[in-house]
Amino acid sequence: MDSSEAARGKESVQKRSPLDLIMNQLRRKTSFTERKKTSVGRLFRPSESSDRRNGGIPEIKESDTSEGKENKEPGRESSITAEESGSVVGWGRVKQFMQKLGKTPHSHNLSLSHCDLTATDLVELATLLPFLSELELMELSWNDLLGGSLKALTGHLQHVEKLRELKLCSCRLTQQDLTALGEALDCIPLIEVLDLSWNVGIGAGNFRHFTEQIQPENRLKDLRLVDCQLLETDITALSEALPLLSGLEELDLSNNKLSIKGMENLTSSFSTTPRLKTLKLSMCGLRKDHLSALGQAFRFITALEHMDLSCNKEAGGGLSTLAANLLLLTHLRSLDMHLCCLTNDDVLTLVQVAPSLKELRELDLSSNKSVGDTLQNLLQSLPLSQMTKLPLNNCDLSDSACHALATVMQTLKRLDSLNLSWNKCVGENLREFLEPLQADCKLQELRLSSCNLTTEDVLHLESACQRGALSQLKLLDLSYNGSVGDGGWTSLFGKAAGLKGLEELDISLRPSASLSVSPWLPALLKALPQLSSLSRLSLQHWTLSSAERDKLEKILSKKSAILECDKLATPTPKAAG
Repeated sequence: MDSSEAARGKESVQKRSPLDLIMNQLRRKTSFTERKKTSVGRLFRPSESSDRRNGGIPEIKESDTSEGKENKEPGRESSITAEESGSVVGWGRVKQFMQKLGKTPHSHNLSLSHCDLTATDLVELATLLPFLSELELMELSWNDLLGGSLKALTGHLQHVEKLRELKLCSCRLTQQDLTALGEALDCIPLIEVLDLSWNVGIGAGNFRHFTEQIQPENRLKDLRLVDCQLLETDITALSEALPLLSGLEELDLSNNKLSIKGMENLTSSFSTTPRLKTLKLSMCGLRKDHLSALGQAFRFITALEHMDLSCNKEAGGGLSTLAANLLLLTHLRSLDMHLCCLTNDDVLTLVQVAPSLKELRELDLSSNKSVGDTLQNLLQSLPLSQMTKLPLNNCDLSDSACHALATVMQTLKRLDSLNLSWNKCVGENLREFLEPLQADCKLQELRLSSCNLTTEDVLHLESACQRGALSQLKLLDLSYNGSVGDGGWTSLFGKAAGLKGLEELDISLRPSASLSVSPWLPALLKALPQLSSLSRLSLQHWTLSSAERDKLEKILSKKSAILECDKLATPTPKAAG
């Protein structure tokens, strides 16, 4: 789940008043007896039997030929057992429950996020679990009324013993919920992914109520605890449980402020998780001492492939404490340190280490101003031929840095994402980046927002389209480049055939700008049918007349594409008399 979704979830929780919660419960509350009667009644409707004949119930697969045989041989015992008949009834109830929530039932995947589920719904769901024995994924996230009632569900998890993923993000889980969940782990022995993110009740010393229930024979591989307000005692509880999680491959503690002692306890326990492949500590308040403790633990987790240390603004100047131990991470494929206030010395430390990171595919140093001065040295040390992502947005790139990057574009043969946004030097220099690109270019994302692009830059972009260098592009962001003239947009849209795979196009203006689309809109309207994969077109802050907007929406509606633009101004009613 991305950060914007988390913010929306948290905002919706904060806006609920006590009256809202009470009214929600009253609106949604229906007795279990009433729902059961409705479900059984639906069983005997013609539509229900039709569903069964059409294979709508995965547990029962009947053929018309077998039914025919039974009709011809009345003395023969029915092929539908009592157990199968019960499954038919049960699946009918499952369908009714899911349809009531606007969801499609699936025997392997139960996705009920953002459904405003109540404790009453949870009780009903628990009675349906015997008919979902093949379930592998249960997603109940973003239902903030479930807090305190999880035991009603966990007491029945023995019916879904094949469950592999359980997601309970932002459900306002309580201490009692954690205890109930921990006690139920034995009932779901195959569980591999557990996501409890955005539950503040997990912190405040409560996490031990879950970890104390963990047994050595568990198969947990992925544990996510993003923004749970974990305290030092919670991190200690996790650290003490890690020896029981020897199969752990991913651990996400992002958005939890870690103390030095907590970090030391955690990293010392990494000696018991040698299979750890992904470690995410974004926005954890890491400083130089934290990085030192982390570096010392690298000798225990040499299988690490993905590490996210981003958004730790106090980590600047501390990368040297990691340097020697980074050499141990020979399997590291991605390193994210964007927005870490890295210094020149930090980047130069990476320059020294990079030649040993032979498996590196992704390096994110964006939003670190120091990269602009040291990029040339960094490019010389990276395994460029295998890099797939190298975001450099908002890095204060100089003209010499832009030139250095342009000269290695041919070497970046596997690059599928290039982000140079918010680097003003790109303007009037885009040709240098585009000319090396050929028809075998693998770029899928090109972001050039707020780069001071000129009409000539866009003409070079048109040329790249014409020679097929951008045929695999799925996202093109040219927003906040108001200096591009009308002729540039007209020419670009004229070569839309070279962007046949494009799914998202953004040419929005800054909020303070206001220009008319009229000069180049005909070219865009003509180009849209050629962009068969387009799903989003953003024209925010451009001025469109009502007729122009109608024309765009008519074409886009045929391909179910979204148009993002400013709302038309509502005319002010004239005063009477």
